[in-house]
Amino acid sequence: MKWNKKALGAAAVGVSAVFMLAACSGGSAGGSASGGSGGYKIAFVQGVAGDEFYISMQCGIESAAKAAGATVTTQGPEKFDPTLQKPIVDAVVASKPDALLIAPTDVAAMQAPIAAAAAAGIKVVLVDTTLTDPSMAVSQISSDNKGGGAAAFDAIKAAHPEGGKVLVVSIDPGISTSDARAAGFEEAVAKDSKFSSLGIQYSHNEPATAAEIVTAALQKDPDIVGIFAANLFAAEGTATGIKQAGKTGVTVVGFDAGPAQVKALKDGTVQALVAQEPATIGTDGVTQAINALTGKATEAQIQTGFTILTKDNIDTTGATAVYQSKCN
Repeated sequence: MKWNKKALGAAAVGVSAVFMLAACSGGSAGGSASGGSGGYKIAFVQGVAGDEFYISMQCGIESAAKAAGATVTTQGPEKFDPTLQKPIVDAVVASKPDALLIAPTDVAAMQAPIAAAAAAGIKVVLVDTTLTDPSMAVSQISSDNKGGGAAAFDAIKAAHPEGGKVLVVSIDPGISTSDARAAGFEEAVAKDSKFSSLGIQYSHNEPATAAEIVTAALQKDPDIVGIFAANLFAAEGTATGIKQAGKTGVTVVGFDAGPAQVKALKDGTVQALVAQEPATIGTDGVTQAINALTGKATEAQIQTGFTILTKDNIDTTGATAVYQSKCN
């Protein structure tokens, strides 16, 4: 089952399908370069290196760049942290690429460094995450995160129509994507009197911290019926925490479909996954950058879709939606 939406401008996306599971982010400061010889130089700065979401995005970027005769250099911080990402961006700006595709690690802290890139004449495309003021970017490309959060609650509701307590495990406040997911989820919970939210707890993008949060939460509230894990590492840690607590019957919902999440799905720890389309975000990002560089029209905002993965389709129609650990 696949859900797609591309929108020009800030279009609101209605979501009625039942969505479930894991979110994105991963990192390393080491860089890699690929692409055709000559042509435009494109820099890709990940939110965090080593994360299959951003690796899959990198694969899309490299493929599109190669087709356009452009070269790509990819770098990312070891953690999803603006203090680690800023020096990478500063170095990229100094290297004077033609375009910068970047997933900002904080809506405010990365504002000035990215604005400096645009001021230097570099075409900026925001991929996945965004900024408080994204006006310097030629395009913003991401999933409909708020709608996905609301759909995550729908999944828990479908599994537990009797209601109950729910919890959100997110990353850190100030990250546009996960903030939107949590907001969409919490707003949906507030509209249903059968459910009560235990609030949002932050794992700082550390699976071990997410596991500790979930284990402690289940000890305090053993009647929790559902947990929304707002990114890949939160989902990984949530699955571990449930196992450590020895609990069954807890519906886990979140974003992303890395190998660890797929294993949790097949093992039954996680009931479904909402797989984003990171490669599509990457290819769209290159298209928008090249359009800007060649004087063609660009789309101010693009929203990409989701594929819902379950045990029933993970090895068949949903297999192509699983994130890549390396580019071919």
